Amino acid sequence: MSELIVIGYDDHAVATKAFKTVQKLRDDHVVTLAGLAVVKVDEDGETHVDTPAKSEEIALSATAGALWGMVFGMLILTPAMGVVGAAIGGLIGKLNQMGVDKGFRKKVSDLLEPGSAAVVIMASKITEARFTAAMEPFGGTVLKTSLSEDSERELAEQLAGPETAA
Repeated sequence: MSELIVIGYDDHAVATKAFKTVQKLRDDHVVTLAGLAVVKVDEDGETHVDTPAKSEEIALSATAGALWGMVFGMLILTPAMGVVGAAIGGLIGKLNQMGVDKGFRKKVSDLLEPGSAAVVIMASKITEARFTAAMEPFGGTVLKTSLSEDSERELAEQLAGPETAA
């Protein structure tokens, strides 16, 4: 089971410090990451995404990488989608079934007002008490949902598309 955690901050500098703390927690084996990013929204409303530097990049399988990219995109980059294609609609439907519904996506979108920032974490393993204690000094608004292994697998299969017989 993976935990999808979004922590919103009113200050870019605080979000950056929290992001670096999550990286340290990863190095200290407090959290096992499937994805990590800090999202900053400038005063003009433009979104900027930072992920760990290449030398520190999280080792992801192709499936986990695709899943993280899709979940991240639907949460952050397309929170207010209107009409979408069948494939994206199916993925959104699958996310809705898993608890990452329109309401959760709206809460994420509401966190990302101009001048704000958020740390987005997808953790496959987390030591809650140590993680919470390390992140507490930064404050912020925490949004959290869980993704079961079966749900992750179903999403990954849907991402891959229908298998074709050779």
